[in-house]
Amino acid sequence: MKKIVIYTDGACLGNPGPGAWAAVLTHGNHSKELNGAVPATTNNRMEIQAAIQALQALKSPCDVTFHSDSKYLISGATDWTKNWKKTGWVTKSKKPVKNADLWRELDAVMTPHKICWQWVKGHSGNPGNERCDALANEAISRLQGHYTPAQLHAELAAFLVDQKPCSTNQTLMEMSLL
Repeated sequence: MKKIVIYTDGACLGNPGPGAWAAVLTHGNHSKELNGAVPATTNNRMEIQAAIQALQALKSPCDVTFHSDSKYLISGATDWTKNWKKTGWVTKSKKPVKNADLWRELDAVMTPHKICWQWVKGHSGNPGNERCDALANEAISRLQGHYTPAQLHAELAAFLVDQKPCSTNQTLMEMSLL
């Protein structure tokens, strides 16, 4: 199996707000950088999306050392997902798992690989983590160039309706979107 080193990061302007993900994959002297953005999301969703995109980029089963500054991502990938699959994707308090769509996708793309998850402190000078942070922020900047502020507000409003149907109007008023 190829030995691959992956760094990922997610970013969000506001939480929720415009967001982006990034990954740097390294095999020996070769590296590949990936990033992307969405107009309305959360930081946690971008952390998971970064991991999905990085693992989907691998062409065959690999021995992966996976670095992230997200304890949420690492805990979900190593512990929580196993339990959620057993409980039908509901939490201990019998509520639907947040971001279950992405957790299921991550679970599927992790399957062929041997992954050693490593937490790194964010914004602490780690070159891989810092590069991912820069790539994610570049993706958000590119995204902002394609949307007007009004379009971003509309995307956020739609996202909030999908995510929090019971409290959407209050949240939108607090953010001066109504």
